[in-house]
Amino acid sequence: VLRALPAHPAARRSTAVSTTETEPTDEGGDPPCWAHLYDTEDPDALVDDAALARLVRDLADAVVICDPDGTIRFWNTAATHIFGWTADEATGASLDLIIPERLRERHWAGYQRVMATGHTDYGGRLLEVPALHRDGRTLSIAFTVSLLRHSAEDAVTAIAAVIRDDTERWHEHQRLRLELNGRTAGSSTASSG
Repeated sequence: VLRALPAHPAARRSTAVSTTETEPTDEGGDPPCWAHLYDTEDPDALVDDAALARLVRDLADAVVICDPDGTIRFWNTAATHIFGWTADEATGASLDLIIPERLRERHWAGYQRVMATGHTDYGGRLLEVPALHRDGRTLSIAFTVSLLRHSAEDAVTAIAAVIRDDTERWHEHQRLRLELNGRTAGSSTASSG
């Protein structure tokens, strides 16, 4: 099955690819190159830095970026919806703004280790932890993290988290767990009686 891919105006070869192969290839046998979509110096590029900035600001998921000291440097609209703090209030504040006090010591030990080593074990994992809303209630959040650097060899300049409010799902999971435990307890009582 062949399908046409969007062609860059400067493209010289056909961009038809096979969807049955594991790695799409163009008719020339090379993998198609999508770099032109992100070329910020190409006036015809589909995505430029301004478009990427709008995307991050407008994502439905919260995006929070902190510097090596844990100071919040970026806070998008979704972060305001999840946590209750405006970008003006959160930016420049410590990440403690959303970390429950009982978890801060552990969080900061890990954060400082990541900043010192430039490595995180959580880069490819979805993390689920409690967090604080502005009104004091506890949220359950799910998030991923990415380390930001100026280049691959440079020290970490920031850490970005993409966050979802997972509170409703967490409560449903807890309810189902209690229900299952109740059924298990009821069946063991019935079988022993």
